[in-house]
Amino acid sequence: MAFLNYHHLRYFRAIAMEGSLTKAAKHLKLSQSALSVQLRSLEESLGQPLFERKHKALVLTEAGRIALEYAQAIFRSGEELTDLLKSSAGRSRGLLRVGAASNLSRNFQLGFLRPLISRDDVELIIHSGSLRELLAQLQAHTLDVVLSNTAVRRDAETGWHSHLLDEQAVSLVGHKRRGMKPFRFPEDLRTVPIVLPSLESSIRTAFDVLMDQTGIRPIIAAEVDDMAMLRLMARETHGVTLVPPVVVKDELENGEVVERYKLPQIKESFYAITPSRRFPNLILRELMKPRIERRRVG
Repeated sequence: MAFLNYHHLRYFRAIAMEGSLTKAAKHLKLSQSALSVQLRSLEESLGQPLFERKHKALVLTEAGRIALEYAQAIFRSGEELTDLLKSSAGRSRGLLRVGAASNLSRNFQLGFLRPLISRDDVELIIHSGSLRELLAQLQAHTLDVVLSNTAVRRDAETGWHSHLLDEQAVSLVGHKRRGMKPFRFPEDLRTVPIVLPSLESSIRTAFDVLMDQTGIRPIIAAEVDDMAMLRLMARETHGVTLVPPVVVKDELENGEVVERYKLPQIKESFYAITPSRRFPNLILRELMKPRIERRRVG
């Protein structure tokens, strides 16, 4: 039976995460030549090349991606074993690493993760960034899930799964004023300025199509690519803001803004993007199960 060296796996994982021998050697405080020898020993032990060089960078081969997946699981099991035996409570803390697209509603993120926040047996790590950046981290196994309002295409190389968690019709919201008349859609958009999500947003695309159909060119007060900023703009503008209600949930509840008009034909979708893995995160599976089951029933 072939012997698998735990240290070789550690060195291999560092190279995979850094993308180069030079950076990994610096991180591990080893010489580059010594690290190269360790990697070669692991490849000989497994009988497969784990990296190929592309444009002066080391890229995982198919065997390398499989090896990294197993290495991550092995190291996580080792950490859990250590935590379990050292824990005075006799149990380990689970870990869930979440990536959240920067244009995703913070209220939705909080609602999704709320079941875990008060648990003392779970550690949450949350990263925010562009969808491209987060998917790269997901592929590198440094994230367990990415929350996004955009589904991603699945192909043979990535194997992403986009799980639809929720859908919500968007609304036009604005300040409540004395003697305010019902909002006439779309006619009032000829004179009432509107704050919109940026052109990269799916709901903006649907709104623009709707405006083309009505023949109305709205007065655009601002375009915003961040939902947190869109929420602030909804509170400040004297016009209306196109936004999923979950983004301004608190403002709607306290009456700071009111729903002027609901657009049921335009929906914001919320997805959990996960990779195909042999060892899925059990905490994530537990968290997603109720939402997915509700979607199936609905």
